[in-house]
Amino acid sequence: MKMVKSLILGSAAGLLAMSGAQAADLPVKAKAVEYVRICSLYGAGFWYIPGTDTCMKIGGYLRVDTTFNGGVYDAPAWSGDLGQNNRYVDHINSRSRMALTVDTRTATEYGVVRTFAQGDFQFQNFGGTNPATLGTPLNVGAVTGIANALLSNPGGGYVAVEFVFIQFAGFTFGKSASAYATPWHGYPGNNTSFLLGGHDTVTGVNNIQYTAQFGNGVSGTIGLDDPTVFNRTTLANLTAVNNFAAGSQNYAGWYAPDVVGNIRIDQAWGLFQLSGALHEVRAAYNAVSGTAGAELTGHPDTKWGGSVMAALQIKNIPTGPGDDIKIDASYAIGTTKNVISTSGASPSFLIYGAASGVGPGAGYDSLGFGATTDATFVPGGPIELTRAYGIRGAFNHNWDPYWSSSLFGSYSVVDYNGNASANICARITHVPVAGTGYSCNPDFNVSQLGLVTRWTPVKNLTFSAEVQWFHLDQKFSGLAAFAANGPKPAAVYEFKDQDAYSLNVRVQRNF
Repeated sequence: MKMVKSLILGSAAGLLAMSGAQAADLPVKAKAVEYVRICSLYGAGFWYIPGTDTCMKIGGYLRVDTTFNGGVYDAPAWSGDLGQNNRYVDHINSRSRMALTVDTRTATEYGVVRTFAQGDFQFQNFGGTNPATLGTPLNVGAVTGIANALLSNPGGGYVAVEFVFIQFAGFTFGKSASAYATPWHGYPGNNTSFLLGGHDTVTGVNNIQYTAQFGNGVSGTIGLDDPTVFNRTTLANLTAVNNFAAGSQNYAGWYAPDVVGNIRIDQAWGLFQLSGALHEVRAAYNAVSGTAGAELTGHPDTKWGGSVMAALQIKNIPTGPGDDIKIDASYAIGTTKNVISTSGASPSFLIYGAASGVGPGAGYDSLGFGATTDATFVPGGPIELTRAYGIRGAFNHNWDPYWSSSLFGSYSVVDYNGNASANICARITHVPVAGTGYSCNPDFNVSQLGLVTRWTPVKNLTFSAEVQWFHLDQKFSGLAAFAANGPKPAAVYEFKDQDAYSLNVRVQRNF
């Protein structure tokens, strides 16, 4: 009996122990799931980052561009192998890009704190320059203008950084559009990233700026821009001038930022903006850059250049709903970047074509060139600021909800003063041919005219085709003997105005 009682008690104790173990293993009640909430404060696409009061939007686009007889993004054939139209040139140039944007905003007692960044994941071919002409091994750092394209090897590509900035209480810090820029930059209605005639910082410039809102659509912005990467062309030291350029680069390191600003009226009828900029033109030494012991040669006194730009947008015009006209006009002295501007570097121009005549008096080929500078100087003399002015614009028309077109164009002038012209002409190294009406004048004008038509079959997907004409009106005349330049031989060439034509096709999906 005692044995049975012990068995019963032992069994009960075992069952209690097992029950306790199972109870301890029961799951704890889970925390409530925190779902992503829509943030309607800043427009469509924003959502609250879980656990915070910060709203975020992720967006961007995917774009495929192909240009025939031009560089990527419809760059006219105005220099390099494209300008020569030699057998090294790629006549079809293409780029595939995915732009990814991250926009965050947080409401505070000081106003909205905003951060914004855009990175472009890109792959392209060499932009009209054959890699076989660049030497082996390829020196990415030494190749001006196409260094990023050299990263587009099989399985490669590269990331370009456009905007990266913080906004707080009216201030902007980081890489953003200059306070000098219009809302459309160099894109009043075009696909090409190379419409000259005015300022363009659509890819951003390091700056600090402050914007004040005065009410009724009136605002004012003042800023300080880093000039070194984006806001300079060439400061030409005329110690030695080669055949096709105005001289060697001789900018010193920067001492003062560009001072920029605008006053804007933005209302239902459109927009009017007046912008201004001051730019320091500071030379290194009288000796060309890289000369040993250059300090002993001294340097010219620093000068300040500047520019102004007036911009106008007219909406609600009678040609149709959504149609508008955008136009801006610029004048610059000592800051040519604000006229001969692209989304990247400012170009100089060298285009070859057929000679006009035949026989012993004719040139091997014709050529036209124009050198873009902020200023020039002769060692021991003052800096001579270069003057430039331009106008550009577009008429944008919607045929129906699916089809639209833009007619765009520009006209720009680069004008060297009398002293600068005399200094350049006294030092050029080509040899004039007597009796051919030779004259030396480094001034030039450039014109562009284009038409783009777009088809948007569904929302945020657009197919477009753009044709563009570029004209270089150079002021040299007659014939001259030039040294060899790449595959172009040493020969007599005729100075002549030149034209270039291109076709760009694009497909873009915004998201």
